[in-house]
Amino acid sequence: MQSTSKKVMSVFSLVMLNVIAVDSLRSLPFGAVYGFSIVFYYLLAAVFFFIPTAIVSAELATGWSKNGGIYIWVREAFGVKWGLVVIWLQWVYNICWYPTIMSLLAATVAYMINPSLVQNTGYMLTVVMILFFGTTLVNCFGMHVSSKITNIAALLGSIVPMVLISILGYIWVSHGRPVNVDFSWHGFFPHIASIGTLVLLTNVLYSLVGMEMSAIHAQDVKDPQKSYPRALLWSTLIILATLIGGSLAIAVVIPQKQIQLMTGMLELFYTFFAAYHISWMNSIIGACIILGGLGGVAAWVLGPSKGLLIAAQDGALPSWLQKTNRFHAPVAILAAQAVLFIFICGVFLLMPSVNSSYWILSNITAILSLIAYLFMFAAAVRLRYLHPDMPRAYKVPFGKIGIWAIAGAGSLSCIITIIVGFWPPVGIDVGNVWHYEAYLLGGTTIFCVAPFIIYALRKPHWKKAAV
Repeated sequence: MQSTSKKVMSVFSLVMLNVIAVDSLRSLPFGAVYGFSIVFYYLLAAVFFFIPTAIVSAELATGWSKNGGIYIWVREAFGVKWGLVVIWLQWVYNICWYPTIMSLLAATVAYMINPSLVQNTGYMLTVVMILFFGTTLVNCFGMHVSSKITNIAALLGSIVPMVLISILGYIWVSHGRPVNVDFSWHGFFPHIASIGTLVLLTNVLYSLVGMEMSAIHAQDVKDPQKSYPRALLWSTLIILATLIGGSLAIAVVIPQKQIQLMTGMLELFYTFFAAYHISWMNSIIGACIILGGLGGVAAWVLGPSKGLLIAAQDGALPSWLQKTNRFHAPVAILAAQAVLFIFICGVFLLMPSVNSSYWILSNITAILSLIAYLFMFAAAVRLRYLHPDMPRAYKVPFGKIGIWAIAGAGSLSCIITIIVGFWPPVGIDVGNVWHYEAYLLGGTTIFCVAPFIIYALRKPHWKKAAV
């Protein structure tokens, strides 16, 4: 065990942690599809989801700061079974997310070699597999190695490209080049022709997921009751500015109907660099995107797996999943994760296009993550009643009314978005609608039911094997 001595973090350090945990280039094309109205959607999502998530997870993290995160919070509120359900969902939705981010990296490599390879399923699957198993191997050496890679990769591969894309978009507009966005009040407010036009919002909300990963550090900030809200304010402003700026940059340059969910951001960079005669930047920005994506995956490959390891040690999973190596990495769970990853990658072979495969995996990821957040909000409310005197370095203000209001707003946003997420999207070729709905509903149902079956089949010796 490492020393648990605390280090006092500055507000700036916590802001940077939040930005790195949440900001993602992958989400920009989803927002770009909505044009100028993405500003309205992001502001709405910030009030009803992002901020509630941040302050609720800060209270939970500073009250129950053991390793295990959301698993510990839900276990303390509702018991081991429900703790297993939520950490299982977090583990599974990340496995569904890995092919999407790996696809973006594979597409980046393709753009550096031959852009037509993006539509080659064999190429995409091969590169996705190589990248995933490479990052899994790195994580087998434990957090000491993977954390160093993650920190460097997140800064160079996420923050720098997101700021650059926003700056280039501003330059494009200021130089009077063609603009595909209606920057007016009419364009600011959304025009909802059908529920299908809102489906991409599942990924807009998912782009704001991750604050619970950094909230555990709220207890390390001096005077957290005052400093954490300040850090939250600055984090929110920076994250929304980069996500909105990057999304609008894509929407400004690329017509709405031509935006590709997987490659839209790459096409934008290439268009910018060609227009300003700096095409030599293509390889540099491509390398940054690949580095950032691998850093993001490296950070998430191990996190939920370690949470699942704690569930196994609590006797909720078969004892063989408790196996770790000399670096304390949960190698059995990482192996099981790799097998499930290969199975999920089969979606690339079943869907009519790479774009539709990318979408359905992104949608399942978002839906499962929002279900997990429902558990987190419920746990925050229940723990206020079960353990009202538990010391919390940060506490949602206004007592029980405050926690009900904040958790209620977050839960409502999750429920509405989950329901909307099951509608077929407008503008994306998903093939046969019935097949699409079968994949989406079937996949979501199987992943949600699996932990209940596993828990019902648990054996007494699973707990005895815990170390």
